Amino acid sequence: MATKNLNRVKAGDLELHEKVVSINRVVKTTKGGRAFSFSALVVVGNGNGVVGHGLGKAKEVQEAITKGIDDAKKNLIKVPVMNGTIPHDQMAREGAAKVLIKPAAHGTGVIAGGSMRAVLEAAGITDVLSKSQGSANPHNVVKATFVALSQLREPIAVAKQRNISLKKVFNG
Repeated sequence: MATKNLNRVKAGDLELHEKVVSINRVVKTTKGGRAFSFSALVVVGNGNGVVGHGLGKAKEVQEAITKGIDDAKKNLIKVPVMNGTIPHDQMAREGAAKVLIKPAAHGTGVIAGGSMRAVLEAAGITDVLSKSQGSANPHNVVKATFVALSQLREPIAVAKQRNISLKKVFNG
């Protein structure tokens, strides 16, 4: 049911800021003992409506983060940001994680928990109310937030699709 945002973006000449959401140490028990590796969940964004997430895995933490950043740059989407907030309420699910994001008045700030906050701030959203229900697994919360952000529609596009004025979209 999750419709993909058609506004995919190339990382080419964007100045992206990265934020590490979580680092997980993974232990594999082998015949010769324990083998340690790391996985890093990273969010990148330009603070102006473009955001992406990625997962990197490696034997070293720094290498995992670098791989995560490279993966995040391949998954960039454009998010409609209006006056620092989102155009409408949106709900989404990924696995057992369920997120709700709502527009907020100027000055409210980003009311969001851990991994969801990282995604919203990277996208350049400054005023938003959100709630994460169900699983608190950072991977699924980030993915659910991305599904919600990718389903957002700009009011101009909605007005054009419905053949009504922009004023009617807001008051309608």
